[in-house]
Amino acid sequence: MFAGTMGPLIGLLLLCLALTLTTDTFLTMRNILNVLDQITVLGIMAIGMTLVILIGGIDLSVGSVLALAAMVMGFVAHPDYLNLGLAAGVVAALVVAGLCGLVSGLLVTVTRLPPFIATLAMMSVARGLANMITDGSQIVGFPDWFTSLSIIRHFGFLSVTVGVMMVLAIVFAIFLNYRATGRSLYAIGGSAEVARLSGIPVKSLTNWVYAICGVLAGLAGIVLAARLDSVQPSSGLGYELDTIAAVVIGGASLSGGVGSIGGTAVGVLIIGVLRNGLNLLGVSPFIQQVVIGAVIALAVASDTWRRRAR
Repeated sequence: MFAGTMGPLIGLLLLCLALTLTTDTFLTMRNILNVLDQITVLGIMAIGMTLVILIGGIDLSVGSVLALAAMVMGFVAHPDYLNLGLAAGVVAALVVAGLCGLVSGLLVTVTRLPPFIATLAMMSVARGLANMITDGSQIVGFPDWFTSLSIIRHFGFLSVTVGVMMVLAIVFAIFLNYRATGRSLYAIGGSAEVARLSGIPVKSLTNWVYAICGVLAGLAGIVLAARLDSVQPSSGLGYELDTIAAVVIGGASLSGGVGSIGGTAVGVLIIGVLRNGLNLLGVSPFIQQVVIGAVIALAVASDTWRRRAR
């Protein structure tokens, strides 16, 4: 489950040590819980992206799908619009997000578009639809029980949204390591043609992987709505880059066939801790973008060096 994560894990520990020595508030229970809250949306999306990258794909649409799913939920559930209840809104959001992912998968498997182009197109379509639902307006105000899912800490430390992220990570880690279908994703990433000749339904699994990635992006949109008590069509801008970065920093290979949920968890924590630490140090948001970009470049470079060494 944590194969190939020794380097990222050491990097995470060194980062935590450096921030502990340079700040007074980093290594406190309150701040650690804040970091967990802040990485929940990214963590849920990164699980889906891990599956996509494992099969040698990429999904640039997850940020836009997150926004579309959140807007659909708000439009269906909010009293100012359809007022069908929050449960109906959540179901509608997940269905729409799953369909977006499935369409991306079909564009890759049926029309043979490169994943980059297929998901780039879906990114534009989903963002446009998100703006069309309310003509670019945000929807504010959800039931208290919904927003409390990200606020109330059960057992003194665990909110429902963080718990959902952890459960999903465990479930998908078990799936990838101990189920034949999960192992098949590694085979597809290693060589789709060899996997096909071995009897693995490559096209079907590819469609399912993109659909699951879409559903998880939609779920992340719901979690974000619970945190902010609002939904807006501009949500998720740039999230696709952070999501891909977290997976690659965690040891996954952009060429496919290499990666793990454990590694992705470490990558998500690195990004979350880095952002949190830079905020505690009072670093400008613009400089933070430069630092995050440098970390991404180093992660991709290390992936290239590993593949050349093999």
